[in-house]
Amino acid sequence: MSEERTVPVPDGLAGERVDVGIARLFGLSRTRAADLVMAGEVAVDGAMPARSTRLEPGAMLTVRIPQEAPPLEVRPSIVEGMGLVHQDDDIVVIDKPVGVAAHPSAGWSGPTVLGHLAGAGVSIVTSGDPERRGIVSRLDVGTSGLMVVARTERAYTVLKDAFRAREVSKTYHALCQGRPMPPQGTIDSPIGRSPNHHYKFAVLRDGKPSVTHYDVMEELPGAALCEVHLETGRTHQIRVHFSAMRHPLAGDPLYGSDPTLAARIGLERQWLHAMELSFVHPVTREQVTFTSHYPADLQHALDALREGA
Repeated sequence: MSEERTVPVPDGLAGERVDVGIARLFGLSRTRAADLVMAGEVAVDGAMPARSTRLEPGAMLTVRIPQEAPPLEVRPSIVEGMGLVHQDDDIVVIDKPVGVAAHPSAGWSGPTVLGHLAGAGVSIVTSGDPERRGIVSRLDVGTSGLMVVARTERAYTVLKDAFRAREVSKTYHALCQGRPMPPQGTIDSPIGRSPNHHYKFAVLRDGKPSVTHYDVMEELPGAALCEVHLETGRTHQIRVHFSAMRHPLAGDPLYGSDPTLAARIGLERQWLHAMELSFVHPVTREQVTFTSHYPADLQHALDALREGA
C-alpha cells in the first residue's frame, strides 16, 4: 500500500534539492526522502529526478509514500559459532560468523548479532531504533569477524563519534583474484548505490567519499592475500573497491569474481574477514585492541590455494 501526493513546488523551496524539499513538504526525515528518490518513488514534472536535482517554483512534484512496515523486533536466539571476545559494562566485542546480520532488517529473517546478545542475556540500553540499539558499525551478512556493540548510552555516543571521526582502526584480510599492482596502495574512489541494481554499490562520481588502503601479504596461484585498512565505512566498500581495481574478492560473484576459482577451493562466500579492531575505550579512555583468526571455511580455501588447487 502507498499514498500518492502531487503538489506544486512553492516559491519558498525554489533552488532546494529535491530530497530536502520532499522532507520539508511532507514532514519526512531527510534519509527517508532520499530513499524515496533513489527508489523511483518521486517525479518532477513527470520525470524521475536525482537527489541533487534542484526544485523550480511551480513544478509539479509527485511522491508515492509506501506505508511503513511495522517495527522490527530483536528476537533472542543463540547463534552457533558466535564468539564473545570481550565484555564489560559498556561494550561487547563479538566475532561474528558468516550468515549473521548485525540487526533485524526488512527482508531478513535469519540470525542477528543483537538477537544472539539478547539470548545470551547481554543487555543493551541505548537510544536509537529499538532493532538497532548499540550498533555503531556493521559487517555484511557474508563477512565474518570482529564487531563492537555499545551497551550504554555514553559508550554509544562516544563510539559513534569515534567511527565518524575515523578514529577506529579496522583491519581486514581479503583474498582477491589476480595480483594488484602496485602491491601496496590506496583506493580513493567515491561509492554510491548502483544506478542499475538497487542491491549493489558502485564507484560513482557523485558517491560518498571512500578510502581503502591495501597491502599484499602473500601472492598465491591466481590470487593475492591482502591486508586492508578502511578510513571510511561504506556498505560493501572493500568488495566494491577491489572490483573497481579489476581484482574482485574470491567468492564474490555479485562484484565480478570467477565462480570456477571459488568452486575449485571450496569457497561459498566472499573471502573477507574483519581481523582486528583498535580504538580508545569509550569510558576508560584506554587504547584497546582485539584480534580474530580465520574461520574454517576461509582457512580451508586459503590452504587449497597454497597447495596448488
